[in-house]
Amino acid sequence: MTTSTNPKPRVLIVDDDVDLLGALEELLTPLADVVLACDGVQAFEVMRRGPVPDLVITDQTMPNKDGRTLLHEMKQEDELAKIPIIMLTVQNAPGDVIAGINAGARQYVTKPFKPDDLLDKVKEALRK
Repeated sequence: MTTSTNPKPRVLIVDDDVDLLGALEELLTPLADVVLACDGVQAFEVMRRGPVPDLVITDQTMPNKDGRTLLHEMKQEDELAKIPIIMLTVQNAPGDVIAGINAGARQYVTKPFKPDDLLDKVKEALRK
C-alpha cells in the first residue's frame, strides 16, 4: 500500500494518552512513518488531509470522538473504508471486543499489551 515516493507505510495512531502515543511512536518508527492524533476528531482530519494511512491503530475510549465512532465514520468514506484498523484499548469485556470487531477493527488488542505482539499484528495488517 505504500507509494513509490515513500518506501515506508504510514501508520496513524490515535489515543488520548500522550505517554502511550510517544511509546507507540518509538516502537513503530523503525517500521513505518508514524502520525499521531489525540482523539477521533483529529484523526479524521489527518486522514482527510492525507496522505491516507496504510493502517490506523486507535483507542476505544477518547474525548470528542471515540474509537468506534471513528471507525464508523471511516467506513462511510470510500477512500478510508478499506484501511485496516487495530483497536488498542483497555475495554476487554466480550461485548466490547465484539462491538470493536463489528465496528470494523481487524484486530482487537487490550492494554496492557506486549510490544512484540502488537508489532506482529501491525506487520500482519500491513502485509494484507
